[in-house]
Amino acid sequence: MQLHTVSQLLSQEITLPEVEVKGWVRTFRANRFIALNDGSTLNNIQCVVDFENTDDAILKRINTGAALHIKGELVESQGKGQKVEIIVSSIEILGDSDAETFPIQPKKHSFEFLRENAHLRTRTNTFSAVMRLRSALSFAIHKYFNENGFYYMHAPIITGSDAEGAGEMFRVSNLDAKNPPLNEEGEVDFSKDFFGKETNLTVSGQLEAEAYAMSLSKVYTFGPTFRAENSNTSRHLAEFWMIEPEVAFMDLAGNMDLAEDFMKSVITYVLENNREDLEFLDKRLQDEEKTKPQAQRSDMTLIEKLKFVTENNFKRVSYTEAIDILRNSKPNKKKKFKYIINEWGADLQSEHERFLVEKHFKCPVILFDYPANIKAFYMRLNEDGKTVRAMDILFPGIGEIVGGSQREERLEVLKEKMKALDIDEKELWWYLDLRKYGTAVHSGFGLGFERLVMFATGMGNIRDVIPFPRTPQNADF
Repeated sequence: MQLHTVSQLLSQEITLPEVEVKGWVRTFRANRFIALNDGSTLNNIQCVVDFENTDDAILKRINTGAALHIKGELVESQGKGQKVEIIVSSIEILGDSDAETFPIQPKKHSFEFLRENAHLRTRTNTFSAVMRLRSALSFAIHKYFNENGFYYMHAPIITGSDAEGAGEMFRVSNLDAKNPPLNEEGEVDFSKDFFGKETNLTVSGQLEAEAYAMSLSKVYTFGPTFRAENSNTSRHLAEFWMIEPEVAFMDLAGNMDLAEDFMKSVITYVLENNREDLEFLDKRLQDEEKTKPQAQRSDMTLIEKLKFVTENNFKRVSYTEAIDILRNSKPNKKKKFKYIINEWGADLQSEHERFLVEKHFKCPVILFDYPANIKAFYMRLNEDGKTVRAMDILFPGIGEIVGGSQREERLEVLKEKMKALDIDEKELWWYLDLRKYGTAVHSGFGLGFERLVMFATGMGNIRDVIPFPRTPQNADF
């Protein structure tokens, strides 16, 4: 007999004389109706037990959380809520679950409680839906790049360079933490360390991706990145995943085209393939919105937000134009913004980005040509000497989701920028080599995967879209 998934059984148009399914009990009521789920779908399949002819010892073990192997006949359902159900012919208990201590009881749990039980939280509808969507988005990303001629490269996780220049890195060392070897100046002697130098967990695969783009033309990384930023917020993780395409011979305009096409493609994929999970999360979000004051409620449902991205052209606006719009906007003049925009050069906050998308342009926005002093050293300097060829994509509800740039391909200009920022040429000798041997215009962008999953699922906290979140003071599981 073939083992079926719950999803397969619920999509059957016909009844079947013999089916076999394995899963976990969500509920067992009236000693008769088992709601079984195996993670393949939001929906449970109802399994009807003939309790008068079933051993009492077995019935007592059918508790929420128990793993079962059920055989029976798939028939049209007598009750409401499902098309088919299983008339059980045999039950095998694969794994017991103590009803008294199992944390995920069939009732409403807070997300905080579920984070403390992250190993079991995918037994709930919300988290199984979120993680199926996360998986689908991962697939859609690889599918998009594969179909567009990109090569997937694995950037190193341990690195000696700080791609972002922010210095918020996790050190990797096997020196004795209590008595490390010291040099003549009394500082830790990293030449005695495992790699013979100071190394850290990567904050970005971009610099290495640039090296590969300068030989393979079109590459992308999709891997874990680490930031030792002590930010205990709903938008920050210490460990997260980044998607970073890098393309040779592509300028900023091409980079914006690629990013827009990519975002539309992956979101279209889940709209077409994960409808059931999206509709469930949409309803969850609408119920949550009803508890907020009217002024804080979103104008759009989750599915409307996703279609807002797929069905609108992204508006391209220079940073300078955006500053003028914001400076003259009502919330700025009436001091409704938390951060008032007074002058050119300000670093835009989420509230400003959302105003541009949701209130002013009413479509996704790509801002470009940012002030050089608020962007990273590797971005190409414009002819004006004060802006760089950077771009950010802004989405409704969250603000910035993608950040990218045309890279500085001129050796002397790059050296000047590194010198001004006190970045050691010896550390990035290989990066400078790329500008010595066959340099060319090239561009790329970065997308924090969890930000994308938050956007696609409507979840309000980044800790709820990654299986086991790593945050300050928290590395459980």
